[in-house]
Amino acid sequence: MVKRTTIKDVAAKAGVSYQTVSKVLNQHARVLPETEARIWAAAKHLGYRPHLNARNLRIQRSRTIGYSWVPAQPNQANHILDLFLSSMVEEAEAAGYHLLPFPYRENDDQVSGYRELIETGKVDGFVISSVNYHDPRARFLLDRGFPFVAFGRSGPELNFPYVDVDGAAGIRLATEHLIARGHRRIGALAWPADSRVGNDRLEGYLAAHRSAGLSPEPGLIARGQGTADFARQAAAQWLARDEARRPTAVVAFNDTMAVGAMQASLARGLAVGPDLAVVGFDDSPLAQYASPPLTSVRQPIREVGRKCVEMLVALLEGITLSVRHALLMPELIVRESSLAASGLPAAR
Repeated sequence: MVKRTTIKDVAAKAGVSYQTVSKVLNQHARVLPETEARIWAAAKHLGYRPHLNARNLRIQRSRTIGYSWVPAQPNQANHILDLFLSSMVEEAEAAGYHLLPFPYRENDDQVSGYRELIETGKVDGFVISSVNYHDPRARFLLDRGFPFVAFGRSGPELNFPYVDVDGAAGIRLATEHLIARGHRRIGALAWPADSRVGNDRLEGYLAAHRSAGLSPEPGLIARGQGTADFARQAAAQWLARDEARRPTAVVAFNDTMAVGAMQASLARGLAVGPDLAVVGFDDSPLAQYASPPLTSVRQPIREVGRKCVEMLVALLEGITLSVRHALLMPELIVRESSLAASGLPAAR
């Protein structure tokens, strides 16, 4: 059996007492910066990991929840993130916890920040979001046995507690709305093939067509980053077709892409609504203030944030979760961008 590194091993390596090491690692001591650096270097060199159960018997928990996210594009507000963060802060505060945001480092291994917060005892658990296939953060936290709840799912090989919005159901609602109004050539502004969320939403688009006995044209599915520029270029190519082949409606996987499609329509001299119906996803503030106001799928984001923290606090308090996987339904908010001028279904 491999001998487990102890705090005394770290003390011997750093040339200090084990009491000093304990206080430094638990952030309860003031020592010279060079002494502290020597202790942390020794702990890292020896691969020392504190025994969390024993440690919690000696010190109070941090009562802090860690959260990191992928930053938005410059000059792009993130309405979903604002709602998610505010709801988590409110729920955490009500339960006697604090939320600790920490930076996302784009080119690292995606787990270094999590490792550091665990090893320094600064957090009791994590909420993670933007979860994708084979997510390295989820795998790392599962391997460490460290509490976390995710906003989003991964592949079937990773089993962890999560809260998610049924994106497939949301896009299906949007596509069925367009089909019910007589549209048959419906473009999909989708996300890249390696996006788990994007693939879920695309399945909703395909399912709505199957249910109506329709076969979507592969050329009317454009996959790329969820920006207005990408959507505008893709929609412009579709609208450059002759009238018999161009789409009469577009469903976009976020509101930003929906606005890009609206811009392409106007640039072509086509009226949004009567000539090209457009539906987005997220129901961000720009949806209701767009011209015309944008039909969009609204996610229950505040409920997602609240439930993520509620489930995590239960885990931290030793309560068995009655529901480990919560899938919430979105809602379609219909506005003028998907309606003909008369308000009646258009014959297509």
